[in-house]
Amino acid sequence: MPELLSLDLAIFLCGTVAAAFVTGLSGFAFGMVAAAIWFYALPPPQASALIAAYGILVQGYAVWKLRHLLDPHRLMPFILGSALGIPVGVAAVRWASPIYLRIGVGLLLVLFSLYNLARPKLPEMKQAGRGADVAVGVLNGVIGGATGLAGIITVIWTSMRGWSRDEQRAVFQPTGVVSFLMIIVALGGVGIITVDTIHLSLLGLPALAVGTWLGWMLYGKLDESAFRRIVLVLLLLSGAALMASAWR
Repeated sequence: MPELLSLDLAIFLCGTVAAAFVTGLSGFAFGMVAAAIWFYALPPPQASALIAAYGILVQGYAVWKLRHLLDPHRLMPFILGSALGIPVGVAAVRWASPIYLRIGVGLLLVLFSLYNLARPKLPEMKQAGRGADVAVGVLNGVIGGATGLAGIITVIWTSMRGWSRDEQRAVFQPTGVVSFLMIIVALGGVGIITVDTIHLSLLGLPALAVGTWLGWMLYGKLDESAFRRIVLVLLLLSGAALMASAWR
């Protein structure tokens, strides 16, 4: 692929800052924000590879920041479940209509977000056990493998478990790291990750760092209620964007 034109490069860098900022603030939605902007300048395969690569870096930084809250006993059901679900999701794309998959998941996210934005608090699942966490992990992997929204179901579930905002991020962000690593392996295996993609990823690292730092700065000023609202609004936008993408 030839070098990006200056306008395309500017779009790429602006999208990187915006996506990193939102992820630093909320803990997810990097792919949604990046894709919405990058697709004006990058081909979809290259954008997918960069989303996965940058997702690992941004989520990995968050995992390091929250390392004192990591609980392997709590975390492993989600990671194991997602590892089982991702191949199923990838396989589902081959026999299920991608349009229907995206519309179905998108509609679910929109309805969930609207319903809970109108409620004073989310329904609670404090008594749910590890079996339920594994099942959520599997569903998370299936949806991530089929649509690219790795971690989205874990975001919803952890917000219903009665955990604090930091405890939620200490679960769904490590799960996201593992999911993106699997995606990188899959993309590398089919030759999508090229030298040009690697070069572009290096150019975008300063923008990624700036956006992530700004997001974490604002995150430190949020209370639990504000964090909940931001998560629900981003889930709503994720669902709307997913349904819109089905008709492209």
